Amino acid sequence: MSDRPSWAATGGPTARTEAGGRSVRTSAGSTAVRYALVPVPRLSLDTVARRSGLHPDLVRRFVALGLVDAERDAAGHLVFDPAAPSVLARVQRLRSGLCLNYASIGLVLDLLDRISLLEAALRERGRRSDSPPWT
Repeated sequence: MSDRPSWAATGGPTARTEAGGRSVRTSAGSTAVRYALVPVPRLSLDTVARRSGLHPDLVRRFVALGLVDAERDAAGHLVFDPAAPSVLARVQRLRSGLCLNYASIGLVLDLLDRISLLEAALRERGRRSDSPPWT
C-alpha cells in the first residue's frame, strides 16, 4: 500500500484545477485544490481600458472577437494579463496603420505569434547560416 492518493481519489489525469486555491470539480466527482506559489497579477477591465486609451465596450468587443485574451473572475468580471494593454496597442496599430478589419487583424496576430515562436526556436538551437539574411 502506498501513502500517495490513487488516481481515482485525485480525479485521474483528467482532473481540472484552477489557480488561486479554488476547488473545482474533477472527472471522478471529487474536488481538487491547487494553490499558486506566486499570485499572478491580473488587471481589471477599467484598468486595461484606461492604460490602452480605449473605451471599455471596445475592449469587450476585442475579447469577443478573440483579439485579446481575458478570463472571468469569481464575480464574473473580465480580468486580463498584464500584457493586455500592449496587445491592444498592437491591434490599434494594425487597424490604423494598415487599415485592416478585425478579422484580418486576428489572422495577422496569429501569424506574428507563430513567427516569434519560430525565431525563438531558431535562437535556441543556435543555428546560424553563413549566407546573409533575406533582408
